[in-house]
Amino acid sequence: MRILVYEHVVGGGFAGEHFPSNILSEGYAMLRGLISDFKAAGWEVTTFLDSRLRRLSPPLAADIVVPINTKDCVDENLKKTSENVDCVYVIAPESGGTLRNLVGEVEASGGKSLNCKVEGIEKASNKMEVYRAAERVGLRTPETVVADIHEDIKVIRRFARDLGYPLVFKPVDGVGSSGLSALRDETQVVTAVEKVRRESEGEAFIIQKLVSGVASSVSLISTGGEALPLTLNGQIVRLASPRSDSSYEGGFVPLDHELRSEAFEAARLIVGALGGLVGYVGVDMVLTDEEPVIVEVNPRLTTSYVGLRKVVNFNPAQAVADAVLERRLPREPCTDGYALFRKVRVPKPPPRVLPEIYGLKGVFSPPFPVTGGRGSCALILSHSSDMSRAEDELQKSKRSLLSIIRGGGCAW
Repeated sequence: MRILVYEHVVGGGFAGEHFPSNILSEGYAMLRGLISDFKAAGWEVTTFLDSRLRRLSPPLAADIVVPINTKDCVDENLKKTSENVDCVYVIAPESGGTLRNLVGEVEASGGKSLNCKVEGIEKASNKMEVYRAAERVGLRTPETVVADIHEDIKVIRRFARDLGYPLVFKPVDGVGSSGLSALRDETQVVTAVEKVRRESEGEAFIIQKLVSGVASSVSLISTGGEALPLTLNGQIVRLASPRSDSSYEGGFVPLDHELRSEAFEAARLIVGALGGLVGYVGVDMVLTDEEPVIVEVNPRLTTSYVGLRKVVNFNPAQAVADAVLERRLPREPCTDGYALFRKVRVPKPPPRVLPEIYGLKGVFSPPFPVTGGRGSCALILSHSSDMSRAEDELQKSKRSLLSIIRGGGCAW
């Protein structure tokens, strides 16, 4: 079987622009993991790679790597390649309709997509659609108000007062931490709205009561008729004020929590309630003292996949294909040990030390010296039988990475 695995940031979606370092590290890690798993399952893999990255010869197990020089090359090669492989998997953000449009292009060219259906992507990409679906099946969501991005600030302040601080402002169709702010009082409202306007293309945004608890997610595989929760994942999320950047810093798999069963059931219910979700799905939630609170649904591969693939007792890439193509789910899935993955900000390494960095155990996404600004971002991964040992291995990899960069001189 032949498959095209396309990741939007790595594969040319930012051709001609500066790479966003933190998103680049996540995108490359997901791409590398998925390619490795399809290869292990016996698939022939094609992928696209931004020419700036291809010149750095990063470690990817793909059989065919198509260099991308311009954004126009993405559409041209996506159509051409989709026609000549058995399946296509797209990794891309939902914001701005990117994921929906790319999957639509694959389907229009006659390609077989292993992604969620376009209608499922559209529903899951709209947070208010997710909350309405959650309400229908009796799941709790944060108290939320939708506001027009051009609404009078006095009206927005009134919405915020009615909900009560602390609050979160974020785009309706945002992905990750883009445009997200945590507010402690109304003096921060104007700056928070400006941030949403700057980082979102949408006409509406969400004002939401901040829910206290454990930031987590559930990874599932769905046939479209039945969804199987695989792992409960811990998330490391930095919620910042409107003047700073909120960020996803990494996570760990699995998360041991007394509400694991309730989290699995909530994730299964929301996936079924939305419809159109097949293959891999991630459900973000907050685990309070009493229950899971649904935050959003990701109709695509999530960064947790990087950890999940290290602990489950089956090949998750093949399981995604089986769910979509044969409507078959893994039997008796279980996990072994703990996988930790963390984004690490470092100085840009000079290209001459990259081969040494590529050989480092634990550096799953290297810090590519192609991003804007002075620094770059790596994603470090560890796996061990217990959490403390995995954390030790993670720190060891970080020290080794910094040692190589400092010894080779920084690319300022």
